[in-house]
Amino acid sequence: MDRAATAAKIAAIIEPFNKKGVEITEASTFAGDLEFDSLTVMDFVAAIEDEFDIIISMNQQAEIENYGQLIDAVVKLQG
Repeated sequence: MDRAATAAKIAAIIEPFNKKGVEITEASTFAGDLEFDSLTVMDFVAAIEDEFDIIISMNQQAEIENYGQLIDAVVKLQG
């Protein structure tokens, strides 16, 4: 799956988690812009892992700070 298709799928997954209706860009941060708490992050990561049939390790999660980095990580994990 290419980056654009991956980004579109992630955009659909993130929608119910985006409680404040923040406009999401490549630079949108999960903690700052979207105000995700740790439980929301866990639920969101689980949804991403289920949708793409991948595992995002805790180390990888710690390195992903914004939406663009998440897309890149998912593309890479898919091979």
